[in-house]
Amino acid sequence: MEEAKDKDFLEFLVKSIVDHPDDVVVERKVDEMGVLLSLKVNPLDIGQVVGRQGATAKSIRSLLRIVGVKNHARINFKIVEPEDSTRAPREYNN
Repeated sequence: MEEAKDKDFLEFLVKSIVDHPDDVVVERKVDEMGVLLSLKVNPLDIGQVVGRQGATAKSIRSLLRIVGVKNHARINFKIVEPEDSTRAPREYNN
């Protein structure tokens, strides 16, 4: 699958909803399980990306699944907790 489609889509989507779009970083890794997109955002924007009870993150995952199905790939999405967060360290996975 062409990298630009899934990674660029996620960057565009997240930059559209956060207050600090310049801090959005998407890393893409491919292995036997499929494509893993790891998202890092400004600590002040983590709530906007996760959403209330994870609703926004679930919606983003659903959209990425559609992109993956269309391009014959399994896409996994992970939100990496910012290092200077006030919460206990945690990663948001599927």
